[in-house]
Order: sequence, then C-alpha cells, then structure tokens
Amino acid sequence: MNYQWYPGHMTKAKRMMQEDIKLIDLIIELVDARIPLSSRNPDIDELGRNKSRIVLLNKSDLADPLANREWISYFKEKNIHTLEINSKNRAGLKNIQSIVEKACAEKIARDRKRGILNRPVRAMVVGIPNVGKSTFINSYAGRACAKTGNKPGVTKGKQWIKLNKTLELLDTPGILWPKFEDQVTGMKLAFIGSINDEILYPEELASDFINFLKGRYPGVIAQHYGFDPAIEDSYECLEEIARNRKCLLKDGKTDLKKAAQILMDDFRSGKLGTISLEWPK
Repeated sequence: MNYQWYPGHMTKAKRMMQEDIKLIDLIIELVDARIPLSSRNPDIDELGRNKSRIVLLNKSDLADPLANREWISYFKEKNIHTLEINSKNRAGLKNIQSIVEKACAEKIARDRKRGILNRPVRAMVVGIPNVGKSTFINSYAGRACAKTGNKPGVTKGKQWIKLNKTLELLDTPGILWPKFEDQVTGMKLAFIGSINDEILYPEELASDFINFLKGRYPGVIAQHYGFDPAIEDSYECLEEIARNRKCLLKDGKTDLKKAAQILMDDFRSGKLGTISLEWPK
C-alpha cells in the first residue's frame, strides 16, 4: 500500500502560513510523542527558519516514558526548547509560559530596551493533522476556542486566540508535505491517524502495524488479545483478534476489516499500552 496524502486544502494552508509568518515571534510546533521525527513537517523548518521555536511532545501519555526522556535529551542537544505534554488532561501545560519566555528572551529584552512593556508574544501553533493542536489550544486557554475532532483535517482556517496579556496564539490547519521521504514515514503517520483512514486499506495497515511492532514490542498484541505469541503471520494475528472480539460475518467467517479497525483504535487510544514507534538513534 502506498502511504501518501496531500489534499488540496493543504496547499492553501501552506500559502496562508507563509503570509502569516511575518506576524509572529514564535513557532509552537506540536508533534506526536510516539513519532517525534516523522510527525515534524520539514516545510516548517523552511517557513520558520528565522523564528524562535518550541517543540511540544503531545500525547506523551501514549508514548513509552523511556522514549519520551530520550527525545527530550535529543532535542535539548539540538538547542530546541522541548516539553512533554498531554493536552487532554492538561499535563505539562503549566510549564509552557516559562519555556515561551526562555525561547523569546531576546525579543522580550529588545522590547524592554525600546520601552515596549506590554506587547504580547505572538505564537503560531503548527503541526501535522490529528496531532492535537486544537485540543492543546482549548486546554491551554481554558475554554473552547478551536474546533476539535479525532480525524485529520478538522481545522480549515486560521484564527487568533488571546490567552493573556503576554501571549497570543494563531491556530493553523494541519499540513503534511507533498511527498514523504520514504514509505516508512508515511506508514508511521498512518498508524497514528494523521493520514485519512478512508483512503487506506485497513487490513494492510493493521498487518504493517503488527509486523512493525515485532521489533521493540514483541508479544504485546498477542498478550492484549489473548492468543498464542508464537503466531508469526500478521494476517493470522488479525484472524485471532477477530475471533477474540467476535468480529464475524454472516457466513461465520472472520471480519478482518473490523478486526483491523479495532486494533488501530486500541493502539491510538493507548489500550495496547505506552508504545513509541520512534527512538533517537
């Protein structure tokens, strides 16, 4: 299966970001803590090359805690301000203000020198689809400011949100990039739900996911669904999941499509446990 998705509205969203970048002081980039590198849009590096930058490892509760610590160290070595957060339960959000001040220290000092004391930091919130930007903004603001959903592509336009006297956020649509460097990157993005499921084949996606997990998390799927971990073939694993969850068609055969959807939903919601699909090299 070819993992690729770049609908037309993303081209428009990228142009909009190019126009708005001159209005902001800081880029707050949300990435999925389970794939911190694959969920970073390389186009953002080009767009914001002269701007202060913060990377937020969102959904950190779904990722392997050991991997999270290693990623914090990885970004720190690259002089990128980084923070673990969970937008849904607001974990880590109280630390954002201080990290914003650190990232924008030069800008704040420059304003003070000019006698400008009350100008807020204007930050653009960016990230790929379904990484949780709108949930982050609503949680941080303490009110419903942005539309949210569990499918990519909910945010279609931009909007400014004034949080307090010191910080304003510009919400932007999630954008991918026109062509992934390799299919492994596209596959990981599909695993976390950043590529529209409707253009994918569920059984193939689930099969690739089962095979991918064999490296660092062998036996996790078998243990969760209660079948023999000695089963190697990914489609046989799907058969077992289907039987375990009573996914049967009218003729009594197993419904692999439904089993595949259950598996991916269980991973994305954390029911399989804390799993990271990328680790620093």
